Amino acid sequence: MTDPDLLRRAGAIAISTFANALDDFDLADRILPTIKVVSPGMRFAGPAMTVRQSIDLGATYASADFRVGAMIDAAGRGEVVVVDMGGANVSTWGGMASLAAKTKGIAGLLVDGGVRDLEEMIEFDFPVFARHMTPLTGRTRLKIEAIGEPVTVDGVAVATGDIIVADGTGVVVLPADRAAEIVTAAEKFDADDKAAMEDLRAGLSFTEAMAKYTRI
Repeated sequence: MTDPDLLRRAGAIAISTFANALDDFDLADRILPTIKVVSPGMRFAGPAMTVRQSIDLGATYASADFRVGAMIDAAGRGEVVVVDMGGANVSTWGGMASLAAKTKGIAGLLVDGGVRDLEEMIEFDFPVFARHMTPLTGRTRLKIEAIGEPVTVDGVAVATGDIIVADGTGVVVLPADRAAEIVTAAEKFDADDKAAMEDLRAGLSFTEAMAKYTRI
């Protein structure tokens, strides 16, 4: 079980700050390159619960193969559902699923593929990060192949239990066995950011701040 205090600490740190820390650990490849938030203001931090789907755009799968409910059932409170669907531009998740996940206490959703019902996601205050926003249903086009196994999302390997942190700037994947030390390092950068802001408010020029704080 992931330490709740570690998740709280991770959730308070900006993704740009995490990127600075990941650079120092030679883990910049743990930053997702393209997937972004579906609406400004959404963010989350939580352990991954992974799902892998296969795609048939010819719509030949059975409707029962869609099994969105199985993803929600498998995720625990505070976890992030992470779906590898190979970047397909069809929807694996919508407004009803967002309401069900929010009610259960799931932290958020990360999808290498499509989702729909943006207004309902906003209404239900459920954070979603996805490659596509599309009205096209994945029912009969998607099939769950595995839950809880390693996946690849946006070119980044994700295992169940890795810590996913996301905000409006992007998404990072913290390996479970190194998450604590990465968060601690990121907190030091975060403290520098806050100190630099105070110095700027006190009259320090930005050029001077850049010289004083080399990683802001």
